[in-house]
Amino acid sequence: MFELTGFQRDLLYVIASLDRPSGQAVKELFEEDVGEVNHGRLYPNLDTLVNRSLVSKGQLDRRTNYYEITEEGLELLRERRAWENRMVEFLD
Repeated sequence: MFELTGFQRDLLYVIASLDRPSGQAVKELFEEDVGEVNHGRLYPNLDTLVNRSLVSKGQLDRRTNYYEITEEGLELLRERRAWENRMVEFLD
């Protein structure tokens, strides 16, 4: 859970919230809330998530890939949320 960068964790949340999004769809949703993300940052980080088996990558057509969170990726997000909740209990 702590091996990922914040950006990579945020990408997991975005991918989990969409149904097999393209890289462009991930980029657009991310940019709605965070700000501009260039291709040189986005795609290497998506590849890292794929290489760590947190996201699977498929092909929509010859030019477009899609991304889908794996069960391992979902479990990592669940563990992260549980950890975050424990860390902020003092706020209640």
